[in-house]
Amino acid sequence: MNTTSYLLQSAFPLVWVLVAVVGALIATRHSPSREARLETWQRWWAAGALGCGSLWLVLAFLGAPEVMATAIGFNQTPFEFEIAFANLGLAVMGFRAASSHATARERVTVGLGAGMFLWGAVIGHVYQWFAGGDHAPGNTGGVLICDVLFPAVMIILAVRSKRLAVVRQPALV
Repeated sequence: MNTTSYLLQSAFPLVWVLVAVVGALIATRHSPSREARLETWQRWWAAGALGCGSLWLVLAFLGAPEVMATAIGFNQTPFEFEIAFANLGLAVMGFRAASSHATARERVTVGLGAGMFLWGAVIGHVYQWFAGGDHAPGNTGGVLICDVLFPAVMIILAVRSKRLAVVRQPALV
């Protein structure tokens, strides 16, 4: 694999970060308040990063499991099928968190749920990277950044939203 191909494959997962950030920036250009901007950012992050990023992995792992196994640096196993459906769960949670009816508490829960899977995957990727010398584009680079950021940003945005709502509450006399 040449350097350009490796870099493109390694960086591809960052497309979902770009989708979320660009979408939120465009959507918040004329937001009437800080709360509205924060709500928009949460919804774009949930749908664009976690939802679409996870849904893409579902399609990739089900449609081309041998390609995905190679991209990660492994031989094809039933593991790809399991990863597809784990990502389907993440996609459903992401799209639910993007709903206008989702609460900050629900979004924190979604972020924590996604984090348990994705942060565990980070540990596995890093272990394979250093212990096994696995430098495949699907094991290092963009996937590590996304696996850390997707849930972390979900949680941070939701916690900020929750704190902002408490600050904006009128004091009881």
